[in-house]
Amino acid sequence: MRLSLRLNGDRVRAFHVVLAERLSLLSGVELCVDARPAAGGVPRAAEALFQLETLIHRLPANGTARRVPISALAGHARASAPVDITIDLVGNAKPQGGRVWRLSYDGVCGEEALLALILAGRTPHARLEQNGTTVAEGRLGTEYPGIALASFQDMLARSASLIVAAVNGAARSHLPVLPEPSPEVASSVMPSATKLGVRATKATARRIVQQIYHLCYNAPHWRVGWRETQGRDLYDLRAHPRSGWRDLADDGSRFYADPFPVLYRGQVTLFVEDYIHSAGKAILSAVAFGPNGPAGTPKPVLELPYHLSYPFVFERDGQMWMVPESGANRSVDLYRATIFPGGWVKEATLVSDIVASDATLVEHGGRWWMFATVRDGGGAFSDQLHLWSAPDFRGPWTSHPKNPLLIDIASARPAGRLVSRGGQLLRPVQDCRRSYGAALGIARVTRLDDDGFEQVVETILNPGAGWAGRKLHTLNEAGGLEFIDGSAMAPRWKQAQWRESMPTARGDRQ
Repeated sequence: MRLSLRLNGDRVRAFHVVLAERLSLLSGVELCVDARPAAGGVPRAAEALFQLETLIHRLPANGTARRVPISALAGHARASAPVDITIDLVGNAKPQGGRVWRLSYDGVCGEEALLALILAGRTPHARLEQNGTTVAEGRLGTEYPGIALASFQDMLARSASLIVAAVNGAARSHLPVLPEPSPEVASSVMPSATKLGVRATKATARRIVQQIYHLCYNAPHWRVGWRETQGRDLYDLRAHPRSGWRDLADDGSRFYADPFPVLYRGQVTLFVEDYIHSAGKAILSAVAFGPNGPAGTPKPVLELPYHLSYPFVFERDGQMWMVPESGANRSVDLYRATIFPGGWVKEATLVSDIVASDATLVEHGGRWWMFATVRDGGGAFSDQLHLWSAPDFRGPWTSHPKNPLLIDIASARPAGRLVSRGGQLLRPVQDCRRSYGAALGIARVTRLDDDGFEQVVETILNPGAGWAGRKLHTLNEAGGLEFIDGSAMAPRWKQAQWRESMPTARGDRQ
């Protein structure tokens, strides 16, 4: 297959070089680059904003948005023969004997359209279109809302993933319709130089406020909520319960997140990410739970040199198993408990050399399936869903031939165990359009096989009166107890007061 990549030679970025290299590596692909200068592009005032953000937020200088000389594309000469597909990144490519796939953001071509949407606070809807027909699409995301350069770089990287997937025939051509998490902004036109200057001033002020905030508060800080279901869980209610949620207390020096309860031998045990602020990373801890709450405080059960979270715990063959998130180690690993709830020993590496988030297993259709979001080629951690399958949870695991199955910041990332209701799978998902872990979605899986995956997002639950805070992140249940998590305020002075009033608790951790 002959591909032509049409880009603006006056605005060559590292993103273009990476995309060209990824396309060139595809089997059976012969790539050329058309880098003639074109109108448009990110204005100088926005580039100045990028430079300021790099300084005040200490962003790396080697991101996907950095400008590079056109000579970086010298290895891809212009085609001497007609091409099969022209991938148009600027919106003015003319067919060279084949099809034209135009990349647009909310229907407008060009990198300036993407940046304008970011500056307007929108979630860009990226589409590859051929004569008005969608070839592939995705909702692009970032872990850095409010920082234009970081968001721009995340979304450029995921645009590359979308294009590569489309050329491979693996990208989906439609997304579920979802309500906007906030009112639509009427205009997505690039702000004027004056407005960009005002934004730069506000960015500097906001950074100062953030520094002051971090002096006064531990951030980020999460909290776990729990309740008795009384036979009706959130999958039944599709709303926060009238009874509300009770908090799992922490001492302010740490937070608990990613609650995973399990019923084992008649006892509910809750596993959590246990993040110690002074250490800057998390371990995994567990505590026995009953209708009246926890039997004490969570105690460490697994600590490794790198950050751990999302302790996906399950019972099989009379034993307890766990797949914790270990993206910091670039692996997905399986552990077995030798002295439950502790004594975890590594049994196998299920997937290696990968940055995978929130690996979630389910047995369905006679096979095991594993869901996780994958960060490849940079970009966000939460907007690209990959699947694997295996005859047994121990492996061997095979990557789905159509990965990534979904590019969607609103519904890709797992948020807890899948559950079966009426013969169908319901999947909790993270809606990260506003920010990471901002809301919780419930999706019905309508297809899960070797040919593809489909889901319909039926409910989105937000924090608010029923769950105070700014985030709602995880959903799991066991033994009639249901758990969620979200954000919390953690004043540093409160931590000191807690230590003075609770000396025994401090000693328990030493």
